[in-house]
Amino acid sequence: MKLVIVESPNKTHTISQFLGKDYLVLASVGHVRDLATSGKNGFGVDVDNNFTPTYKIIPGKQKIIKQLKDAVSKASEVYLATDPDREGEAIAWHLASVLGLDISSVKRLTFNAITKHEVLLAMSKPSHIDMDLVASQETRRIIDRIIGFDLSELMKSKIKTRSAGRVQSVTLRMIVEHQKEIDSFISKNYYDVKGLFGSNLFEASLYSKDGNIFKPYSIDSKEKLEEIKANLGKEFKVEPLIETQKVTKPKLPFTTSSLQQEAFSRFNYSAKLTSSLAQRLFEGVEINGEFKALITYIRTDSTRLANDFLEVANQYILSKYGPSALASSPLKTKKTSELVQDAHEAIRPIDLNFTPSMAKEYLSNSLYNLYRLIYARTLASLMQPKIDLVTSVRLSSNGYVFKSEASKNIELGFMQAYKDNGFASEKSNTKKLPDEIVELAKTNGTISLEKLNYEEKSTQPPSKYNDGSVVRLMEEKGIGRPSTYASTISTLEQRDYIESEKNILTPTESGKLVVENLVKYFPNLMDYSYTRDMEAKLEQVKEGGTSKVDLLSDFYSSFTKELAFAKENMEKIPDVPTGENCPVCGSPLVYKKSKYGQFVACSNYPKCKYVQKEEKVVEEVPNRTCPNCGSKLVYRTSKKGQKFIGCSNFPKCRYIESLETNSNSEASNQNIQDSQNLENFDTSLENTTCPRCKKGHLVIKKGRYGSFYACSNFPRCRYTQKLETKDSKKDENN
Repeated sequence: MKLVIVESPNKTHTISQFLGKDYLVLASVGHVRDLATSGKNGFGVDVDNNFTPTYKIIPGKQKIIKQLKDAVSKASEVYLATDPDREGEAIAWHLASVLGLDISSVKRLTFNAITKHEVLLAMSKPSHIDMDLVASQETRRIIDRIIGFDLSELMKSKIKTRSAGRVQSVTLRMIVEHQKEIDSFISKNYYDVKGLFGSNLFEASLYSKDGNIFKPYSIDSKEKLEEIKANLGKEFKVEPLIETQKVTKPKLPFTTSSLQQEAFSRFNYSAKLTSSLAQRLFEGVEINGEFKALITYIRTDSTRLANDFLEVANQYILSKYGPSALASSPLKTKKTSELVQDAHEAIRPIDLNFTPSMAKEYLSNSLYNLYRLIYARTLASLMQPKIDLVTSVRLSSNGYVFKSEASKNIELGFMQAYKDNGFASEKSNTKKLPDEIVELAKTNGTISLEKLNYEEKSTQPPSKYNDGSVVRLMEEKGIGRPSTYASTISTLEQRDYIESEKNILTPTESGKLVVENLVKYFPNLMDYSYTRDMEAKLEQVKEGGTSKVDLLSDFYSSFTKELAFAKENMEKIPDVPTGENCPVCGSPLVYKKSKYGQFVACSNYPKCKYVQKEEKVVEEVPNRTCPNCGSKLVYRTSKKGQKFIGCSNFPKCRYIESLETNSNSEASNQNIQDSQNLENFDTSLENTTCPRCKKGHLVIKKGRYGSFYACSNFPRCRYTQKLETKDSKKDENN
């Protein structure tokens, strides 16, 4: 038996199909080891000994490691097939170390798509663990651990916030500074001027005066508007029509960043949701009893498409749309950032013959949306531009020019791929110029201004950032990597540094406070170029051109100086006193914050560790007693935050029931007889002990086919019983 170890359990089903019975495919479920929290400052890193790391098994992974070790002991060969990126390489190294495999000789598999061809090709040409790539990941992890631990501790002690980090804090700065622009924006009034011409009241917008084009918001006063009104002529000359072709080129295939941006724009999907959906499409979905991967690897910053796919895609376009639809020149990729690695091709569908319409019945709506978006974008990138014929007309008098235009599509081009996959054509101005205007344009005729419309408007502040715009800026500024875009935004939300409403991001007061202090005391770390430069240096470690120890030494020397200065000079926000004293030592009680929320504790911590227990307010269920012991019933909340009804005599009595059951029970006690006409039914069993579980009691519920008895212990007990009529009960007794 040969063993293949992958990261995700979902991949095991897909890859097992390709390898057959002689292979066992198991999953590590991500990382199995991480830095320990021992040593200086809990770094898990010996900073005085060449930054030697100490690793420990991640809690909860012992069972998985035991399973993998058992499989390794029985395997004739072991292949490590973790993801083909920096994190995946590190996971492969950790697995080899934990499982006792020879680092230098263990076989490493990488594939850009989970297809039979790609998997078997990788099996035929296995590689080895790239220790330079591992060193790059380890360096990044150590830097982030030191920054994260030291800065987070500083933030907690000084300003009562929860955390800080190399990538998340700079991303937060972008959002906070943009919000400052919005808050400081001063709105100005302006006038939008349109004229209605001729008997058909043809509308055109004021365009220019004496050859000077009116810029947006240029008519910014009542005086300017009145001047225009006074100087406009009554008759306007209709200038000859001007026809131009508007050529719209298709966008390049998706990178991680552009996919997250487009999914937000099209479907309002968050970066986190898009990342999760793409992962599932990459790993494979069940189709007719088999697992099929639908797209290539999802963490990429390249717009390149593989040559073999280009050949297939071009033939597909030729057969489906004809020679005129195919792009006349080869696809030109471009770098969106200096840090583009181009290790993997763009995100694309694996099999063009498996169209979105064929896939729809096997996918959830959100998976289907993302697949058809990737499918359409990939095809469109290889097709001809969209061409529109734009016809404009100008009406002139006394130096003033009004302008109107209409657009007509003459070549759908790449938009055909979007249209065929359920996307409406891009909005365009399809207004047709009136025949009267067309004829007057031919003869340089005139037309009268019948009415002047003007609307007072106000300039608007910049739009707030959303998931898509933040991801775009992270990519442009070199903040993080494709694999971290979504998780960074998610972390900022979890730390309560930003609020997200419909994926529109607004910084909180805590977030603003963090940025204010970090920019002041850690200007290097918070400089946008710092993160970009660090990523470039990590790339040099990956290429073997820079020493890991040298990079860490330079970083640590600079960082510790800024940290020491901040510890001494950053102003500490005092805890807010409650007005009460500690019952243990007499010191003032103060409000404190934790990840679970606000609480009250002694200000003399750590000498006094008193924490005030929150008094629980018990709400009784009106007019209800426990059917088991007769005590009052009360509302309670489970560890998962779900509300239920329980006995006030807990733990001596463990009776519980769901709120749904209670509402039905109360209805039966108060209104059910009136609403359901139960006077003809025997209700004597109501509130008696359930004959099946002996814990709940019978309540009357109303179903599709009428009323019935059910156990109050639902869903733990699903006992039901028919509600009999009084007449049938009499017959039984007779």
